[in-house]
Amino acid sequence: MPAAALALDEDNDTLDAVFFALSDPVRRAILDRLDQGPLLVSEIAGPFAISLQAVSRHIQVLVRAGLVTQARSGRISRCSLEAEPLADAAAWLNRYAKYWQAQFETLAHHLTRIEKERS
Repeated sequence: MPAAALALDEDNDTLDAVFFALSDPVRRAILDRLDQGPLLVSEIAGPFAISLQAVSRHIQVLVRAGLVTQARSGRISRCSLEAEPLADAAAWLNRYAKYWQAQFETLAHHLTRIEKERS
């Protein structure tokens, strides 16, 4: 496989993992909690109405996506947010901003015209 194709596959795999991780509301909530700073797995699990094992599985999805790192000391695991994959996903999405921005501008012109017609 050519090097360019291999790099493309790796980039797609990374983006796929990030978007898959972000597709679940529990995982997004975990990231929100980690945005305040590193937490123990038990601290992350606190507000969720799911088992500690279920929270651990969600954390593993986030780890595989590169969004969370874990530092282990015996049975204690401290998790930290890793923002770089989020920046990569945002950059990918921003490439398409021109499409929805044009739609917003069209909507704004339409609403302005309707408002003028009502006056």
